[in-house]
Amino acid sequence: MIDARSVIETTDWAGLHHAYGEASDAPEALLALLSGDPESCGATLGYLDAAVLHQGSLYPVTAPAALFVAGVLGDERTLILCESDLPWDDRERPLRAALLEWLGSVAESAADWDDDEDDGEDEGEEGDEDDEARSAAACQAIRRDLYAAVLPFLDDADDAVRRAAVGAMGQLMLAPELAEFRGEQAQWMQRLAHHPTSATAVDRAAAALTLGNWGIAPQAFLADPDPSVRAAAALAPALDPDPRALVEIRRALADPGAADDWFTEHLPQLDGKLRFGLVKALLRRTRDFEEILPEALAVAQMTSTYTVDADWGPLLKRAFTERHTPGRPLTTAQRRFLSAIVDNDECWSGVANPLLWFRDAGLPDNRESLRTLVSAT
Repeated sequence: MIDARSVIETTDWAGLHHAYGEASDAPEALLALLSGDPESCGATLGYLDAAVLHQGSLYPVTAPAALFVAGVLGDERTLILCESDLPWDDRERPLRAALLEWLGSVAESAADWDDDEDDGEDEGEEGDEDDEARSAAACQAIRRDLYAAVLPFLDDADDAVRRAAVGAMGQLMLAPELAEFRGEQAQWMQRLAHHPTSATAVDRAAAALTLGNWGIAPQAFLADPDPSVRAAAALAPALDPDPRALVEIRRALADPGAADDWFTEHLPQLDGKLRFGLVKALLRRTRDFEEILPEALAVAQMTSTYTVDADWGPLLKRAFTERHTPGRPLTTAQRRFLSAIVDNDECWSGVANPLLWFRDAGLPDNRESLRTLVSAT
């Protein structure tokens, strides 16, 4: 068991740093988690995200801060409702759930270094590279402690706490040194597929996604009564050979907007919108653009310029595996897809990301020229 008080007292905080400098402010911020004051706790949640784990980067202070957070998870004072003071996160939930989610983010960042053989000496700023490598090693060294701290909350009665714990466990189980526990945790998650009424659809979907991220085929979840759970299971690369998984991907992408709305809360196992994963799985399991035209049109009609890199850009690339050249007529499938993009106002405002996708495909990168090309064909 982690002694949170000992972490505070034995750590040389002034000798560590975070994203904004010396970490001598860490003890006061961390102890505020036990203040019972929602505003103080919200401020510390912002501090953890913005300073201690800034944009997923690891710092010398990250590991001891994570140990303290893990050590206070069982404290009743972490049951208070609060929200982070960061402007982009207005979720009100038990502090315990927010802390579990943050530990999952620490584990995710640490896992990014598991296969990193670059010691940082040959590129970039050597000091910064070496510093983060050492910080990553420190975070990797405490993953067994974090595992033991997260484990008791997998069956928590509170939905937010339980889901945050499952999300954190999903990241922790990617650690090589925790592989011995992966089978046990996988068995725990797979049992939800055989007892769908004992857990919510969100819990079952989270379990299916977690198994998929571990490289385990969540086949039993393909028979779930809820389409959101079946779609979540179908994302697993281990199910690529299973035709039932492709059927579920197609069903979900028949109305990608509705699929996105299946999960009203963020699932840490998903990277962005559900449709992003659906499109990725669809492209992975098919070869010709013509066979995915219905799904491509459904996405094109509801997407926007802001998500081109995750949905309609990859579909455009599949439509033009060979760059278009002037004078070459468009195929029917290409014309219909481009027509949908041209007609969607949301694809023509905001950022410039679509320009790169059009240029890579050999297409005009402005709306009227593209409209002319489609009309001419």
